[in-house]
Amino acid sequence: MTASRRLCGMCAAAALVGAIAVQGRASGTNDGQWRMYSADNAATKYSPLDQINRTNIGQLTVAWRRPQTPADIPLSPALRPNNNYRSTPIMVDGVVYASNGLGLAEAFDPATGATIWVQKPGDDPLRGSASVRSVAYWTDGKEHRVLSYRNQYLYALDANTGDVISSFGTGGRVDLSAGLDPRARSWRWSGAPLIVRDMAVIGSAMTDQDFATKMEGAPGVVRAFDVRTGALRWTWNPIPQAAGEAGADTWENESWAYTGAANVWSSMSADEELGYVYLPTTSATSDYYGGHRLGDNLFSTSVVCLDVTTGKRVWHFQTVHHDIFDYDNPAAPILVDLTVEGRRIKAVVQVTKQAFAYVFDRVTGKPVWPIQERPVPSATVPGERASRTQPFPTKPPAFDRQGITEDDLIDFTPELRAEALAIARTYVLAPMFTPGSLPEPGPDGKQGTIQMPGTVGGADWTGAAFDPETGRLYVPSMTGPIAQNVMPGNAESSNLRYRVSNNTRVVGPRGLPLVKPPYGRITALDLNRGEKVWTAPNGDGPRNHPAIAHLKLGPLGNASRSGVIATKTLIFATVGDQINVGTPPGFGGKQFSAFDKRTGELLWTTDLEAGATGAPMTYMHRGKQYVVFAIGGQQHTAEFVAFALP
Repeated sequence: MTASRRLCGMCAAAALVGAIAVQGRASGTNDGQWRMYSADNAATKYSPLDQINRTNIGQLTVAWRRPQTPADIPLSPALRPNNNYRSTPIMVDGVVYASNGLGLAEAFDPATGATIWVQKPGDDPLRGSASVRSVAYWTDGKEHRVLSYRNQYLYALDANTGDVISSFGTGGRVDLSAGLDPRARSWRWSGAPLIVRDMAVIGSAMTDQDFATKMEGAPGVVRAFDVRTGALRWTWNPIPQAAGEAGADTWENESWAYTGAANVWSSMSADEELGYVYLPTTSATSDYYGGHRLGDNLFSTSVVCLDVTTGKRVWHFQTVHHDIFDYDNPAAPILVDLTVEGRRIKAVVQVTKQAFAYVFDRVTGKPVWPIQERPVPSATVPGERASRTQPFPTKPPAFDRQGITEDDLIDFTPELRAEALAIARTYVLAPMFTPGSLPEPGPDGKQGTIQMPGTVGGADWTGAAFDPETGRLYVPSMTGPIAQNVMPGNAESSNLRYRVSNNTRVVGPRGLPLVKPPYGRITALDLNRGEKVWTAPNGDGPRNHPAIAHLKLGPLGNASRSGVIATKTLIFATVGDQINVGTPPGFGGKQFSAFDKRTGELLWTTDLEAGATGAPMTYMHRGKQYVVFAIGGQQHTAEFVAFALP
């Protein structure tokens, strides 16, 4: 392993925790609340509530619905929000807060979904398709604020009224485009602000078009703003910005100077006691060809720990060297307290698109179990040089399928098997971390390399849930191979020597998946032992397809972005709608289910009008437990749906 891949040194111990700060431990929620996007700053997605349990789950019913935009805002065609509504509410002190379909923060009643207040647009123009993952809440015991952003502005709102707090920034808002790299046309993001030690930590994103067509781009940036004043406290750059900076030597020919992205487009987590923030970084431009940025490319596709007081890097681990697979770290690292071989460990786990769960000591960055650098296939595209090795955890085992061979192809019937073989033989079938390939000439030439897991996972931005009582991690994932068909760059539209021209899900015979089920699953991992406990399909999948309906198969799982939360006894799981990006025709679903978290047994399921578009959450209000998430589809207007017992 090169020096650039070694774990970095530690900073000094963190400062004292603020008086009203929420702890960043792996403890889940308390008091029946759901104060943050992923339940807590540890991103556990866990609540100890058990009013809804295996004995009464069959009585669960819809309690209320709330449309993604307020009824009193007239919507012109130009303002019509996209039904891919990604918002997840939070619930604090008897009020639910969320970002609506126009990106406006709003507060509503936990029992009915009725409006309490909606943020006034002000001078910031309304735009369609502006929903974000969530809002954030902060209080010092006297003031109560909702932190939200829309377009390029971060707002601080009075949690009681929704009015802007004029002392924050300039007139109640901070321009997040100010101070960005000149290559950034404007600031954009869809994650949720992370509140830690009176700071709001914010990531950034860039367009997929920039990823696909240019070797240059706006570099990612992570910034922290004072929640009281809006003042910028610190900035951290995932891509080094000068020769001699840490990581710059991993970018050959000073390619750090023009390469973009490596940003944090997803969510983050934090340990209040340590004063550390944990970041999941992503790949650099472009995401499938890196001949112009040879080297490991730190700190792209890494888990990075920062000191929240200073923004200085404490430690890092790169999960993909020289990422040319679009294997972004897609979800917040989860803080977990474990007992491994009798030793208590403050740990952090990163679930990945490549279906690994990397587990580290969150104080030192040292892997809890050995992570081996193993040889992987080399690149065949001219100018490209893939990393010779990639990091493979020895524990826990992968939670989804990795790589593809003919043994993975569907075999429901001999006819379908033969058709699947015929399709597969037009591609290169290879192990994970095989770079994309150029199409071969002739009628029998290979038309690209199949990558599995594909670019939407494995795991994705919906993350995973951790049960602090048992040490088990519950990971939703999908089996969705894609084809990497690398072509020469088009000089009229791109300055890349090569680009991916066909990066779509590979569909099997008669519209069925190419590989065997399950296509969407939930996997339970015991993180104290580093072992798999159970795997269960999530969703029906295509079992009613005319070619296999007569086989009367059980659930096959849906290859879509599914979300899970854990409670005292249950795992609640959604199935992602077809409208989700990266979901091929026919692969989405509409189910909402509950599983026994001990065994993976499916206890209850129901079909909705559309599948989920946002991650679920749960809370207790006036003696009743609710489970809420957003749904939406091509033919169904997006909305929040709340479930409860009668």
